[in-house]
Formats: sequence, structure tokens, C-alpha cells
Amino acid sequence: MLRPTTVMSVTVITIQVMSVTVKRYHCLVSRWEPNARGRLEQAALELYVEHGFEQTTVAEIAARAELTERTFFRYFTDKREVLFSGAQYLQDALVAAVTDAPASFAPLDAVAAALRVASDLLQERGVHARQRQIVIEATTELQERELIKMATLSSAMARALRGRGVTELAASLTAAAGIAVFRIAFERWIADDGPRELRDFMDESLAELRVVTAQ
Repeated sequence: MLRPTTVMSVTVITIQVMSVTVKRYHCLVSRWEPNARGRLEQAALELYVEHGFEQTTVAEIAARAELTERTFFRYFTDKREVLFSGAQYLQDALVAAVTDAPASFAPLDAVAAALRVASDLLQERGVHARQRQIVIEATTELQERELIKMATLSSAMARALRGRGVTELAASLTAAAGIAVFRIAFERWIADDGPRELRDFMDESLAELRVVTAQ
């Protein structure tokens, strides 16, 4: 007698032969999609640059990546998320850097350490960062989303500073100043065609902020 039972993705077929029971296992293997997220991100960015964010559909992104729309929605809730999916990773890196800064660091020094970490992360994806910025600057909806992301990063760093014993007002002001430095340095780096790295612009902007606050 055959008695099929299904457990997750493995079908177990039990065969009764005399007094001996033999079990055969048949595994249902799902289609393997190597680096699907990365392929979707790259495909989306290419299409946004070529045709514009609003004109690009999820179906077109999936087709360019040679994947299905269903696969797209496994990784992203909508086509905006392709451009903002790394926000949490960046936030975690900033918060960790502020938290782990030496206890002797002043609030601004802790934020400066976090901004250098962020600079190195973005520098590794320089081409992607520049293309992403082109797309965002061309779409009001995305610009608004970017502002929300920056505000979220500022709030997260402020919480991390308060965790170091910094007063609420000082933490909020320092974190907001740090994000302002980040935005200005990033914009200057994007506009620059030379070999200078983002960290150079970040350090330059931080130095200018120190001069202003000292005055």
C-alpha cells in the first residue's frame, strides 16, 4: 500500500512490503536564483536612469533581471524600496559607530566617527550611489522619501548619543548637525569628477562645522 504524506517540501512515500516498511524521500527543490536581490537592484537602477522612475514598472525590472515579478516582491514591497532598501543597514552602522566610540569622545567626535564609517560604506558603491542620486533628484516623491530617511538617521544617532549620557537637547542638535554635514559632503562628492573620496569631503565639512561652532 502507498501512503503519501507531505512534510514541508519533502514528500514521504511509505511502501508496505510484507513486514518491512521502506520509505522513499522525494525532495521538491525550488528554483535557485543566485544574487536575485542584487540583480533586481541593478536592473531597476539601469531602467530608472534610462527611462525615469515613474515610467518604469515592476514587470520591466523583473524582465531586465531575468526574474519573475513574484521574485521581485519577495525582496521589495514596491519599486521605491529598491532605492531605499539599504537604509536600515546604514542606520545600524551609524548607531554602532556612535555607541562604540571611546567614552572620552565628545558628542561631535562620536558622530564624526560614525560619518567616516558611512563614508567608507558608500565609497565602496560609488557608481551605484551616483546613479541613485540622479534618479532621486529627478523625482519629487523620492526626494521626500530621502528627507524622511535622513530624519530617521538623525533620530537614531540622537538616541545613540543619549545612550552615552548626552543630554536630550545636545544629542538632537549634534545628530542633526552630523546629518547636515553628511548631506553636504555627499552632494559635493557626487558633483566632483576628481579622484577625491567621500571621506575627504566629510572631513572637510566637519572641520568647517567645528570652525563655525567655535566662533
